[in-house]
Amino acid sequence: MNVLEQQLAHLVDECRPYTAQGKVADYIPELAHVQDDLLGVAICLPDGSYIHAGDVHHKFTIQSVSKALALCYVLMEFGEDYVFSKVGMEPTGDAFNSIAKLEETVPSKPLNPMINAGALAVTSMILGDTAELKIYQFRQFLATLLDVPVEEVTYNEKVARSEYETTDLNRALLYFMRHHGIVEGDVDEIIDVYTKQCAIEIDCFDLARIGRILSGNGEDPVTGEELIPRRVVRIVKAIMTTCGMYDASGEFAVRVGLPGKSGVSGAILATGKHELGLSDVGFGIFGPALDSKGNSIAGMKLLELLVERYTSR
Repeated sequence: MNVLEQQLAHLVDECRPYTAQGKVADYIPELAHVQDDLLGVAICLPDGSYIHAGDVHHKFTIQSVSKALALCYVLMEFGEDYVFSKVGMEPTGDAFNSIAKLEETVPSKPLNPMINAGALAVTSMILGDTAELKIYQFRQFLATLLDVPVEEVTYNEKVARSEYETTDLNRALLYFMRHHGIVEGDVDEIIDVYTKQCAIEIDCFDLARIGRILSGNGEDPVTGEELIPRRVVRIVKAIMTTCGMYDASGEFAVRVGLPGKSGVSGAILATGKHELGLSDVGFGIFGPALDSKGNSIAGMKLLELLVERYTSR
């Protein structure tokens, strides 16, 4: 274990007690079974190597982190003019599953792609004639980012089914948007794709590699190949900064100051920057105990301390 990994291990030990102040996302029944004191962090360095500490080998579902990646995918396929004709780019102080702003906005498009309504609109754009083909396309995109065969990018069927059966509010959001011409297609098919998209299983290393790609302007950290166009990366990172941490995005920007995206599984994807002392790095964090906003309570503290310790040098 090198010095940086020793420091990371100390930070994980320091932050793990915060898990006792949170709770797992039991409104999705399958997520309620996850051990609540898990905490791990992987950092993908500029050359593609990793430093890590804690429970980094534990697999978890990607959940709302997939919103940022699906946005990358549709921007690459359709371009920003079309995508942002269906979904906005403004932050909201409302809860991630709120329907209120849809009713208040004319036209009735979601304010941004990181709330549920916006993410559902984005998912509805994924290419494919069937739900099976659509989720395959998204898995193939993730496989390219992770440099693995598509067969290794799988989703947790129990979690997907659990979400599919308890997602009436998301169905309501889709019916409302379809009524107003924001989305097209079968509501249950979109829900099927969305719940499987959110149930894709990854680990901290996968998250960190994706963060490294985003921090490196879309390039593979090992080969230098462009995996995501630079302009798409810039757009997605900007939206992650303003909207990526639910209605705690402003606080996260002040305390951490990195583009980030969280999920209710306890996942946090974040991209590094020069001020951290480690330029072009990606962070993958997992801590399933959540705060009241739906973010990993120990994971948020861990990122805050990482930034504080390194910027104070």
